[in-house]
Amino acid sequence: MIVLAAGDGKRMKSSTPKVLHQIAGRSILAHVLSATSKLEAGELRVVIGAGKELVSEELKEITPKAKQIIQEVRGGTGHATRLALEGAASKGRVLICAGDTPLLTSATLSSLIEVHESAGAIATVLTTELPDPFGYGRILRDSTGELDSIVEERDASEAVKEIPEINSGVYLFEIEALNKALGKIGKSNSQGEEYLTDVIAILKAEGVKVATHQAEDFTEILGINDRAQLSDVSAMMRDRINDALMRSGVTIEDPASVWIDVSVEIDADVHIEPGVAIKGGSKIQTGAKLGPRTTLIDCEVGAGASVIESHCESSKIGARAKVGPYAHLRGGTVLADEVKVGSFVEMKNSTLGEGSKVPHLSYVGDAKIGRESNIGAATIFVNYDGVSKHETKVGDHVRIGSDSMLIAPVEIGDGAYTAAGSIINEDVPPGALGIARARQVNILGWVLKKRKGTKSAEAAEKKEGSK
Repeated sequence: MIVLAAGDGKRMKSSTPKVLHQIAGRSILAHVLSATSKLEAGELRVVIGAGKELVSEELKEITPKAKQIIQEVRGGTGHATRLALEGAASKGRVLICAGDTPLLTSATLSSLIEVHESAGAIATVLTTELPDPFGYGRILRDSTGELDSIVEERDASEAVKEIPEINSGVYLFEIEALNKALGKIGKSNSQGEEYLTDVIAILKAEGVKVATHQAEDFTEILGINDRAQLSDVSAMMRDRINDALMRSGVTIEDPASVWIDVSVEIDADVHIEPGVAIKGGSKIQTGAKLGPRTTLIDCEVGAGASVIESHCESSKIGARAKVGPYAHLRGGTVLADEVKVGSFVEMKNSTLGEGSKVPHLSYVGDAKIGRESNIGAATIFVNYDGVSKHETKVGDHVRIGSDSMLIAPVEIGDGAYTAAGSIINEDVPPGALGIARARQVNILGWVLKKRKGTKSAEAAEKKEGSK
C-alpha cells in the first residue's frame, strides 16, 4: 500500500504541513491511515516531502512500521509512485491513496478491492460525481461506458470540465503492469510533472482491463487544499461522528454546535446540550448530561454525572457528580461519586472524596479532601510558596468556613471546622475549631472625622440626626 503525502500545500498558508492539520482530534494523514489500516496490507509505504521532519515524527507515532519514502523534489504523483515502488515486490497488487482525503472509509476501499478482483482488472480507479468538480481530474469514458482516460483540470478543455465524474486519487494496480507503465509516462502537461493518471491511458492503449468503482458518498474523496476546505471537511467529519453517536443511543440536541473527536467514547443515554466540545481520550458513561457550553479534554465522566458550562482537562468525574456552571477542572483532578463542584471553582491536581462539596468561588490546588466535607465559599488552598507546590489534606466530614485560606502544607483533621475568614497555617486537629483572624474593633465616628463632606459622612449624619 502506498500513501502519497509529499505535497507542499502552499494554499494552506501555514508552517504546518498540510497533512498534519487536525480534524476531529487526528491529523489529516492519520485519518487516511486509519482507513487503510483495516485492510491488513502486507506493507505500508508513505511518500513524504514538504515538512518531512514533522511528517516523519507523526508517522513514527501513529504507524511506526510504515516505510517512509522521501520525495526531495516534487515531480508529480507518477514520480512519487515510482520512488515508493523501488525495492518493493515486483508482483502482486498495490493500493495507492492520497494523504489528504480524511473522509475516506475502509468500507469504500474494501469495495474497490472487490470490484478489482471480480472484474479481473489490471487497474481499478475509485471515482465519484461531485456537485462542483472544479480542481479534480475528470473521468473520460468511451462509447461503451468504459474508462478511457483521466484528464487533469489544468489540461482539460471547457467541454471536459463540464463532466461531473472525477478521479478520487485512489487506485488499485497490479504491480508488474504499473511498473512498466510508469516507465512510459512523460511530463508533457501544464505542470511539467509525471502524472500517475497517465498510467491509465497507457494501460488502456495496451488493451488490458481497467475498471472503475464509483463511491456512493462523494464526500469521502474530498481533498483539502486550503483553510476553507479544511473547515468544510471538518464539519462533515463532525456530522459523521455525531450521526453515528445518535444512532447508537446518544442524545445530541444541536449536532451542528457539538464537536466530538473521533477518539472519544460515549455510552448510550448520554445527553449532550448545545455548544459542547469533547476531545482526546475522553470517556463518557451512560446517563451523563453535558452542557450547554462545556469542553472536556481527556476526561472521564461517570454514570449520571452532569457537567454544565465548564472547562475540564485531564480529570476524572465520578458517578452522579455535579460540576458547574463555570467550573474549571485542571489536570490531575479526581472527583469521587456524588460530589459537587460549583460556580467559579477551579481545581487542579486534587481529589475530592465521595459526597464532598466545593460549591462556589474557590481555588483548590494540590489537595486531598475526604468524604462528606464542605468547602465554604471563597476558600483558597494556598499551595505555592513562590518556589514549590505544597499539599493540603482535609479529612472526612470537615467544614471549612467561607473566605478561609489554607496555607500548605497543612492538615485539617476529620470532623474539624475552620471559622469563616480564617488564615490557617497550622494543622487543625480532628474535631477542633480552627480560628485565625484578628478581633474586630469599631472606631466610632471615624467617617465623620476622616471623610467629612463625603456621601458616606452625610448618610451617617442623617442617621445620627434621626435618633
